[in-house]
Amino acid sequence: MSKRKRHTPGFKAKVALEVLKGEGTVSELASRFGVHPTMIDQWKRALLDGAPGVFERGGRKAPVIDEDQVRDLHAKIGELAVADSFLERTLKSWGGK
Repeated sequence: MSKRKRHTPGFKAKVALEVLKGEGTVSELASRFGVHPTMIDQWKRALLDGAPGVFERGGRKAPVIDEDQVRDLHAKIGELAVADSFLERTLKSWGGK
């Protein structure tokens, strides 16, 4: 059995852009790049559907905030603050600062 080919996002974008530029028909590009014409149509559609997102807020999506990670980081900050104040008091009792 043959395995399915996996194409990089860059390759897909290149082929889809060539279709949009009119560098050849879908059939011509399919034979030139060795992919099925249906795949090229899907890549072209994906490129057109995703294009508006490039211009939204610098092309980046809002970061997803993981509440559990934030809670863990706040707990760690608290631990470090307690350790810092303890070490500061200890240093002062030894005649430092």
